[in-house]
Formats: sequence, structure tokens, C-alpha cells
Amino acid sequence: MFLSHFDLWRTYWDCLSRPYTVFICSITAALYYLWGRKCQTPALVSSQAFSAFLHKHCPVVSEPFIPTPWCWGGRIQTLVCAVLKSKPPVSYRNELIGTIDGGQISLDWVDNRESAEYPESCIRPTVLILPGLTGNSKVSYVRHAINQATRRGYRVVVFNNRGLGGEELLTPVTYCAANTSDLERVVHHVKELYPHAPVLGAGVSLGGMLLLNYLARKRTESGMVAGFTISVPWNALKSAASMEEPLNWLLFNKYLTNGLCQAVTRHRKVLEKVVDIDYVLKAQTIREFDERFTSLLFGYKSCTDYYHDASPDHKLPNTSVPIMCLNAADDPFSPQGAFPLTTIQSLPNVAMLLTAHGGHIAFLQGFFPRGESYMERLFGQFVQAAFEHPKEIKKACGIKEKLSS
Repeated sequence: MFLSHFDLWRTYWDCLSRPYTVFICSITAALYYLWGRKCQTPALVSSQAFSAFLHKHCPVVSEPFIPTPWCWGGRIQTLVCAVLKSKPPVSYRNELIGTIDGGQISLDWVDNRESAEYPESCIRPTVLILPGLTGNSKVSYVRHAINQATRRGYRVVVFNNRGLGGEELLTPVTYCAANTSDLERVVHHVKELYPHAPVLGAGVSLGGMLLLNYLARKRTESGMVAGFTISVPWNALKSAASMEEPLNWLLFNKYLTNGLCQAVTRHRKVLEKVVDIDYVLKAQTIREFDERFTSLLFGYKSCTDYYHDASPDHKLPNTSVPIMCLNAADDPFSPQGAFPLTTIQSLPNVAMLLTAHGGHIAFLQGFFPRGESYMERLFGQFVQAAFEHPKEIKKACGIKEKLSS
């Protein structure tokens, strides 16, 4: 993962080091849980028709979200998930594909040849997963998503951002949330291999930003039947400000920044041709890293310009496929004030399920939350609904069927 489980737990424990603090916090958490303040049905923000479709085919949207009782806040949900969440075994088939600039992209496939539902590979639906900022096919949430998809008979391919999938960086080009060229290359490749198999894109955190930007840019030519996102930072500037709050910086920002710097160090020989690596490695926050590296690499005049271009909140009206978004109001990475609720309410094809609690890519349930959680259940149900009821979901989202030639 992007950070050490030991370091995460040590940081959390340092904040709760005294015995009486642990006792008081435990009692507080128990009371908070018993009072029922946390057991709320998530708010579903969508058009009436899309809402009716989701209630029919994704019953989890109607259920109360009951978070793990001793994880009483978004920060702790996020930390505990990173420490405790299991990593189901997954066997991948790796493929490297070339890019127009001479680079390469690492794809990890789970072909699911044993699928009873779709024994013919040529029509087996494909889920394309886009991990987060420093994530790849090895992280827990990707593995759990793969379990949800494959047990329903679908094929999965994980798009590892350049330099993060174990492959060599051949050109001084990495990735960012605003540049969709690599994703376009991947989708084209998948559709070329399986032209008759539907594709659904699933993006997590930064991967969700990238997916939404792609869907907005490609509109009706995305090659996807639907999109699903988890914990998207809707406004990169507001997200950066939230992550720079002292406690969020201590618990999350500095570790993610270290992960980004480690990736740059691994590919130093290639990247030092275009940026001052020593200056980049002195970055203390994600914003500083983006100022010194990402914005320069992708030709932006400033980090502010990059963040505006990367933010998907104002691009949703350009999307043309059904999109389901899961966010938590207490996500330290994505502040609630940045959620584009008014925009979503006005669109027929986008829905947001908003939980009061759940943190960032966590949504933990049960007393010992190692296995399947709320976000995996929603993901599995939505993917199945989109693949198995294509005409119904298009009608619910006001999308017209393409006339066959």
C-alpha cells in the first residue's frame, strides 16, 4: 500500500496513548453507537426515475448504514480500514501495452474463464478498475471489488497508473487526474479485444476523478455503459485545503506525499530529464508535490490551474452514461461542502449515495471489519444492475438507445 500499516497504527495510537483517554473514547464510542445517531439511511441524491431503478435493483441504498461502533469518525474509519482490511487472494494476468509517446501501461486482468453466467469470453462483461492516488492492483479495495465482480460472472481489468504497476517508466510521463489520454488508450484496447462485451468503469478516489473527467470528455463516445465512483474528491482545491489541516496532514497527507516521492525516486533516471528531482523530493504536502512535479509535467501554468482542470464537480453535465457515486460526509480527503449536490439533482444520469459516516474508501461495518463492507456491497449490486438491465437503466437515466445500422 501507499503507507506502512505499522506507521498508521502507531500514529493513531500516539494520539490515544494514555489509558484514561482510551477508556473515555471507548465509552463515548459505545454510547454514540447505542444512541443510534450513526445508524442512518444514506441520502440518495438523484432524479426520481434513477432513484426508482436503484431502489429496485440495489437494495443496499434503502438500508441503514451502521458503521463499526468503535470507529466513531471519518479519520478513524480511514485509518482502521488501512490497517485491518483483508486482502483476498487474486491471481492476475499481466499485460503491458504501449502508448503513443513510447511509454507503457500495466494492466492486470482477471479473465474469469470459469464464469458460469458468461462462458463465452467475447460477450463477458468487463469491469475496468481505476485505483487511487498511489494505489494499484495489490491494494485491498481493488481485491474486494474484484471478488464482487468475478462471483457475478464478470471479467475485471485493473488499470495501473504509469510507474505504479511494477513496470519500468520508459518516458518522463506519469499520470494526473486531469489527463485522460492513458485511460482512452486502455478503453480502446479493451474494446478492441472484446468489441461485443460491455465495459463499466469503476474509479476510487483519484481514479474516480479520472473516470469522471474521461466520461465528461468523451460524452457519448466513452465506450462504457456506466460508471461507479468511491470517495471522489470533487474539488481538488478544497480537498487540498482539507488535507492540509494539521491532523489530516499528520495522519494522511505526509504519508501520501512520501508515497508519491518514493515513486519518483524509483524512476529518477527517467524523470530527472524534465524536473528537478531533489526539489520535488522536499515536498511536504500533496499540493507541494503537484506544484513541483505534476503541474509542470503536464504543462500547467500553476497548480491552481491543474486543480481546476482535475476537479470533476463542474463537468458532470457533460456525462452521458449512468453514474453512481458513493461519498461519506466525514471523509477527510473530500469535504462535504465540495459535493455537487445541486448539480447532481438536476441531472437524470448521475446519483450520489451520501452516508453520514464512512471516511475515505472505508465504510466499515461490523465489530471486526476485515471483510466485505458497505461500499463493496453497493459496488456489486450496481455493477450487476448496470450489466443485467441495460435498457432499464438507460430509460431511467433518460438515455436514448443508439439506432443499429
